[in-house]
Amino acid sequence: MPFDIVDFDADADADADADADADAADPLVAETALLQLAETGRCVAHLWQAPLSLVVPRSYRRFAALESARAEFARHGCPVFLRMSGGGLVPQGPGILNLSLAYLVRGTVGALSDGVYRHLCEILREALGTLGLQTHWQAVQGSFCDGRFNLAWGPPDDARKLAGTAQYWRGVRSDAGSHASRHAVLAHAVLLVSADPEEINQRANAFEQAIESGRRYDARRVVSVQEALSRTGVVPSDGLIDSVMSALRASVMATPPPVDKGD
Repeated sequence: MPFDIVDFDADADADADADADADAADPLVAETALLQLAETGRCVAHLWQAPLSLVVPRSYRRFAALESARAEFARHGCPVFLRMSGGGLVPQGPGILNLSLAYLVRGTVGALSDGVYRHLCEILREALGTLGLQTHWQAVQGSFCDGRFNLAWGPPDDARKLAGTAQYWRGVRSDAGSHASRHAVLAHAVLLVSADPEEINQRANAFEQAIESGRRYDARRVVSVQEALSRTGVVPSDGLIDSVMSALRASVMATPPPVDKGD
């Protein structure tokens, strides 16, 4: 089953009950709506941009200064949202694209989570490849929200992060007679298209300092699609964000969800 690309601002079809409450300004609202659609058996994809903000996992609630820091950043025009998936802090804003996928799987997190990440990274890799950028996935020490399935550019020993990935699983009641657990999976990627690595890292580091997390990120460990293309010798188009979005849409439509393990 191919993905349906949903637009929460414009979608007015029969499934709009789940879509109507989605708000791109708060990723948690959109995540909930996507999972609701996935639970009905749909495979859905959402491409979106957020206003200048930061997004952190709910695990950041362990920091005593979280709410006071959120209030202070919001007063200065940078709200800080909480998301369901794990990982670390992620900057949002102009020049950053988000891709969210949601679909049903049968099986366990331990058996399928790597496949979910590889599927998401392959969509990103294929899309950027059509624009002339060769990428792969790996950990990039020093980057924000580092993980094994960052999308990276450059040689493995000096790679820079282009995109971060995360996933969240929610249990769904199994079919009658089925012995396999069913879950709605949300897989999410944050892609730096034309955002300034210095600016986003300064903002991220300021918040980590405000909550006294002890974390600090290095702008030299991340790169935008725009910068990577320029360093490769490809002149980025004036409408790069639109070109990347179109490439992602095509890649999503050409890449069906991972195959279920079955019953």
